[in-house]
Amino acid sequence: MGARQERWSGPAYRFGVAGRVVLASLGSYVVASLLTALLSLTLPLVRSEAVTAATLLSFLVITLLALYVFAARSLGRAALTLGLVGLALAAALWLAGGFSAPGPAA
Repeated sequence: MGARQERWSGPAYRFGVAGRVVLASLGSYVVASLLTALLSLTLPLVRSEAVTAATLLSFLVITLLALYVFAARSLGRAALTLGLVGLALAAALWLAGGFSAPGPAA
């Protein structure tokens, strides 16, 4: 068995792939949902149209982030990137008032 074949068959490689699958599915979902919430509040459209446009864009974002996770040099770099993007989106959503309680119904 050559060194190259051992590299691709060990448990570390399998855990790395499993980690990327989890990060691509859960991490990209969290980031896309934060972006969807932010865009739903900030797009200059009627609320229902803003939510629809943001939701449609989220499908593209989830796909691109999942591709990035598998293209990144390491799992740590991909996790750090998604974490920083998620923190930035959460901060922007907080500034836009996305975490405040809704006002009284009119």
